Amino acid sequence: MVTKQIKGPSEEADLRRADSLAREIFSDVANKWAFLIIETLGERTLRFSELRNEIEGISHKMLTQNLRMLERNGLVERNVHPTVPPRVEYTLTEPGQGLRATVDGMCDWTHRYFGHIEAARHRFDA
Repeated sequence: MVTKQIKGPSEEADLRRADSLAREIFSDVANKWAFLIIETLGERTLRFSELRNEIEGISHKMLTQNLRMLERNGLVERNVHPTVPPRVEYTLTEPGQGLRATVDGMCDWTHRYFGHIEAARHRFDA
């Protein structure tokens, strides 16, 4: 992904601007795999294989891509232990924990309105 040039502080935080850093960050983290990784890490440190086992349906490639993106954005910290084979662990950073609060809110919203959404889908699909 190419990082966009920022013109000024007010423009870089404006999600409405196509060239804003805020929109680039939002685009990076607003996907189901990123949300599931953040929720799964929670307040614990996990190895790659542990994350993959806990997130049903995620491929090795998608987990790798999303972990790299989250690390690039400073939301996940990667710690490599010099063992044979190398042991790599992932943990949420402070900004990652902040995003986790938002992800938790979205999970709560989903649980709260699940029945409503399910009923609306049945009506729409009928």
